[in-house]
Amino acid sequence: MAFIKINRENFYHNLNQIALKTGSKEKIAIVLKDNAYGHGLVLMAQLASEFGIKHAVVRKTDEAQQIASWFETILVLGDSIIKHEKYTYTINTVEDIKQAQKGAKVELKIDTGMHRNGISMDTLEEALEAIERQGLNLVGVMTHYRSADVLSSELFWQQKNFEWVKEKVQSAGYKNIRIHSHNSAAILRSKHFSEDLVRVGIAAYGYDELTSPFDEVALKPVLSLYATKVSTRILNKGERVGYGGDFTASKEMTVSTYDLGYGDGWCRGDVQKPFMTAEALHILGRVSMDFISLASDKEEVCVMHDAQDAAQQLGTISYEIMTALHKDIPRDLV
Repeated sequence: MAFIKINRENFYHNLNQIALKTGSKEKIAIVLKDNAYGHGLVLMAQLASEFGIKHAVVRKTDEAQQIASWFETILVLGDSIIKHEKYTYTINTVEDIKQAQKGAKVELKIDTGMHRNGISMDTLEEALEAIERQGLNLVGVMTHYRSADVLSSELFWQQKNFEWVKEKVQSAGYKNIRIHSHNSAAILRSKHFSEDLVRVGIAAYGYDELTSPFDEVALKPVLSLYATKVSTRILNKGERVGYGGDFTASKEMTVSTYDLGYGDGWCRGDVQKPFMTAEALHILGRVSMDFISLASDKEEVCVMHDAQDAAQQLGTISYEIMTALHKDIPRDLV
């Protein structure tokens, strides 16, 4: 069966690099949504807690329930808002406020320019009043940057907008609330960090997605994907492999089938541009639902060690490569 290796040392290295940026690991909130970016929700929650991370971010309440014992606070980004001692909930719309359970802890997300989720800046006062009427406990104010990973003025524009938001919230009488806007890209390019929290996702898992003008932060991939051998055969020159026979042997060669396919979340790719594994073996012919073919007779092969490299080959992004991996693939800690 295909399997994934999770490198504890690399994960802790990455968290240390981020802590150098924030000034303290106390300010790191590890983003564990979507099965911890494909790494395994419960496993990565345990590792983060052992490192000393006290805050987590997830997408749904059921994710929070699985990891509640390891963190002091868990921010839920998009679910029905209920009262809970440990969970805080993101307010994305005024309607969220109306439907929230009285007494729930909430964090107000402001749309400072991404135009995806969050309260618009011109309805901030209305939202604060609605939070008060609904009897909610406002514990945080946040935003999300749309272009922190590219060299442009957009990050500074959104930061300026968020400064205005913070002033308005403080002038409304809210003092003891946590402020956070930085994602991985924003914290990696930051020279000075003064907020209460940073929401770290992709950087914790080993990837700096900033473009070249920025200083590189030395991060290490945490996830490696392996496949195990199912069968081996000798192909004669001219024999073809797999559906459609898209690969033709140019000489006699040893070919094995390995237990990884698009049913496991691996990308089909393009047979005209065959994917090269971490061991420099090209996938022969089409990726099928459960199998790939390689010119190897090894018992196991490392298909991917670096999701950025895989993404470049497959015409996508590292996030998609990792989050697509099926949750039932075993994750082994090394």
